Amino acid sequence: MIAMRFRESDYVAIKKKAEKVNMNFTEFVTAAAMNKPITVINGLSDVLKEQKAIGRNINQLTTLCNMGKIVCPDLQELKQQYAEVLTTLNEIVGRCG
Repeated sequence: MIAMRFRESDYVAIKKKAEKVNMNFTEFVTAAAMNKPITVINGLSDVLKEQKAIGRNINQLTTLCNMGKIVCPDLQELKQQYAEVLTTLNEIVGRCG
């Protein structure tokens, strides 16, 4: 462990930047000092949440099929949702590149 001193105004500014990129103060300062890229991807958490929901739906349908409770479910809605997620991910990747 190494102690460092900061002006309070600098500490507050660095802490705000760290919070903005979902890092703690130490992680942010270390990454910045090591010239590591710090990337903020707005909207990614919403897309990942939607993708997880689609995955849960597919798992539930698979379980019901394996139990013999449903046969050949209509996956059009899931296909559409997944297409929307992929479109959003491509837009996010486009902003980052």
